[in-house]
Amino acid sequence: MISKRHIFRLALVIALIVISYLVFSRPHYPQLFANMDKVGHLGSFFCLSLLTYLAFKPKWYLLTATLSIYAVFIELVQARLPYRSASVADFIADMAGIFLFYFCLWSYRRYFRATKITESP
Repeated sequence: MISKRHIFRLALVIALIVISYLVFSRPHYPQLFANMDKVGHLGSFFCLSLLTYLAFKPKWYLLTATLSIYAVFIELVQARLPYRSASVADFIADMAGIFLFYFCLWSYRRYFRATKITESP
């Protein structure tokens, strides 16, 4: 039987493949606004955080450490590619995506805890 966790794990693998392709390939897309790539990094790591959480329910520090290692790996590879460049700002945007996910998760849990308290008879 296919569970939700299996679907999220498959989605995580697909997301990792797509994101890796985008960050390692030669950019063929226009920069529509300044720092568009930072928004891409933030959004990518928000999604990776969400999918990793839903697929494995890891402790916050394991998820953060694992995705931090992936972020550093991306920047190290990009530093070696002639058509890409490494950036500390990209790493910061990656970490901001992870922290944004945890802020949203915290807000979601806090909201539903508050609604359960107020809905009780």
